[in-house]
Amino acid sequence: MTTAPPFPGPVVRRAKWATTAAFVASGFAFTSWASRIPSTSSQLGLSTGEVGLVLLALAAGSVLALPLAGAVIARLGSRRVVQLAAVLLVVTMLGIAWGITVGVAPVVVALFGLGLAYGAWDVAMNVEGAVVEAHVGRTVMPRFHAGFSVGTVAGALLGSLMIRLDVSVSEHLAAVAVLVLLVVPASVRAFVPDGSSTVAPEDVVPAPEAPATRPGALTAWREPRTLMVGVFVLAFAFAEGTANDWTALAMIEGYGVAESVGTLTFAVFLTAMTVGRWFGTSWLDRWGRVPVVRTLAAVALVGLLLFVLAPAPWLAAVGAALWGLGTSLGFPLGMSAAADDPARAPARVSVVASVGYVAFLTGPPLIGLLGEAAGLLRALSVVAVLLVLALAVSRAIRPLRPATAQDRRATTA
Repeated sequence: MTTAPPFPGPVVRRAKWATTAAFVASGFAFTSWASRIPSTSSQLGLSTGEVGLVLLALAAGSVLALPLAGAVIARLGSRRVVQLAAVLLVVTMLGIAWGITVGVAPVVVALFGLGLAYGAWDVAMNVEGAVVEAHVGRTVMPRFHAGFSVGTVAGALLGSLMIRLDVSVSEHLAAVAVLVLLVVPASVRAFVPDGSSTVAPEDVVPAPEAPATRPGALTAWREPRTLMVGVFVLAFAFAEGTANDWTALAMIEGYGVAESVGTLTFAVFLTAMTVGRWFGTSWLDRWGRVPVVRTLAAVALVGLLLFVLAPAPWLAAVGAALWGLGTSLGFPLGMSAAADDPARAPARVSVVASVGYVAFLTGPPLIGLLGEAAGLLRALSVVAVLLVLALAVSRAIRPLRPATAQDRRATTA
């Protein structure tokens, strides 16, 4: 079986920076919106439960986009999908900026479109990240997700500044939309083609449940390993997504701090996550996926409980930092595990992202509804259950082992 030849070093380096730019921009845009959720809630006069219901529109859009993304990427390529998703994101963020001045209904419609954009963008950039990782020849996926976290930190800090300066939500989101339009479609032109790899497909053993031939997109939904990786990502996505949407508001409602302090605590969470993703590559290369992720899941549990039960706001901020560090590698490791075989990465990443985003996007609305009944801080305790689930299924993310000659003969017999 022949494969595409490896790309020259400069081409791979440009693709690496382009992929990083896609991750950074995605995180920046997402958190620019998330940092203004409290302001949006106040401007529209929404209760905690109503905010959760509004966020379901974002979840619905992403849940619809994610299962279809693999097939679309296989047809159009990751570069084109990210470009189209960026344009859709710009349109929908402008729709939110306008809708906030009108009422809840247009905001809900715009959030649905925003979910579509995020779902497609996320799968496409992770597929490209897996391709680049294969060409680089070492673990780099967490660094891409560190780029996402850098973007989220920047978005959160900018959001805090905009609140301090009393800049309206509409003006803030409109400016972010213009910036995304100027940066993303041009930068991702340097992506390398999907499915290219410096490792021949016959040098990797397919997952035991998968056939030796390349399957269609729907086949990946019947692969036990792929589904277990999806459950693993679901658990960490629940923990991460809940923090993204509720950290600031939980600090404000639970500890009585100012809105700007709540947003800064959110930035603390994101900064700790960024640190974990940046330095996590060396941890993974030294100790492996499973031991590292199990340790970090325990750290996340401690941080979550401290955030919920702390007697003072500053201790809650320490808990937020541990929560962020502990959840830092879960999502990127799930994406790497799904993309261990680059030739089958689009279908598998689409499945894993779809399963994961069910929690990433529907978890926060669930927390909102629980918070309405029991209080927001108590509702966050549900995240602990998901972190225990992540520990239980963590063996699923072990790398696919290289095939021996005998293995190859067995799979092709």
